[in-house]
Amino acid sequence: MEAADEELMIAYRDGDAAAFETLYARHKGPLFRYVLRSVKARGEAEELFHDVWLRVIEARERYTPSARFTTWLYTIAHNRVVDHWRRRGLKLASLDATDAAYDASDPPLEPAAAPQDEPQRRAELNEDLRRLGGALEALPPAQREVFLLREEAGMSLPEIAEVTGIDLEAAKSRLRYALAKLREALGDG
Repeated sequence: MEAADEELMIAYRDGDAAAFETLYARHKGPLFRYVLRSVKARGEAEELFHDVWLRVIEARERYTPSARFTTWLYTIAHNRVVDHWRRRGLKLASLDATDAAYDASDPPLEPAAAPQDEPQRRAELNEDLRRLGGALEALPPAQREVFLLREEAGMSLPEIAEVTGIDLEAAKSRLRYALAKLREALGDG
């Protein structure tokens, strides 16, 4: 049975470097995608991503499992993204999808399908990913953030509310609007 994230972070706090490696391996993909989709520019996303992990390392001695590890991790990431936009004089709630340099034609962040899949199927999946990327980009930043925390981090609505500093009803509303806009953009309802 795999150790829980909180147990791993406590083990890391107590000096077990392998525990950190396991946490990093579990969360690096979803966390990077969350940061990248929040700032859009790959170089800035990489810098923020590394900064989030640096803050995890720096905070290890103070870590106490008062919430799920993912809630704690994504709170750090959320705060770094907000700081990033504040330094540019923008507020997260007012950002427009055109404010950041991201090209929806960029290759997907992960392979769309296993190599043994048929080329036609891979092409279809790549097109679906591009459409989803464009639809995500078109969402207002506050809705996109709630959607990404739900889908990338697997957070519950109360956890999302805690991470973003909004109330539960606002988190529900943002997710509901995001899902409706994505369905509409993708032709699913």
